[in-house]
Amino acid sequence: MISRSEALNLLGSYVKSKQLLKHCLAVEALMRRIAERLGEDVEVWGLTGLLHDIDYEVVLGDMSRHGLEAENILKNKLPDEALEAIKAHNERLGVEGSLKISKALRAADNLSGLIIATALVMPNKKLSEVTVKSLMKKLKQKDFAKGVNRLRIQLCMEIGLTIEEFMEIGLEALQKINIELEL
Repeated sequence: MISRSEALNLLGSYVKSKQLLKHCLAVEALMRRIAERLGEDVEVWGLTGLLHDIDYEVVLGDMSRHGLEAENILKNKLPDEALEAIKAHNERLGVEGSLKISKALRAADNLSGLIIATALVMPNKKLSEVTVKSLMKKLKQKDFAKGVNRLRIQLCMEIGLTIEEFMEIGLEALQKINIELEL
């Protein structure tokens, strides 16, 4: 398995968008915190989050390839369960993704979007202004952050976390990397 620094270098060679890079860092932070909470392998889960969109710019919007190209890039660099999770986070591939890490990635991918979108509507656009209460309110507003799949966030319940616990974990994780996220 590759190290985090190797993973960051690899990610940087495929991802040029600053926003996509920040998204990958956010999902990594979330996955690490979830793994800690659930007693899972923090490194494997973190790298899965960090590298889940490594092929996003490669496939140029062809979502039938998103995840498959990542698998090709990451083969022999990550364990099989990480590769399955990365493929399964793109529902269009039809990969079941029944593993705990797969469900966590799909939930974290969407929760990171909700947390960041919520921070961006705060008066100072800072993660420190976001609360679990404000996230719960935004979660219920279907017209807010329309790209966030609320059902995927609810997958947290299938891995043993309530939505409130999941939001608390996610918010704490992203607040710890607020400088990297510029929020």
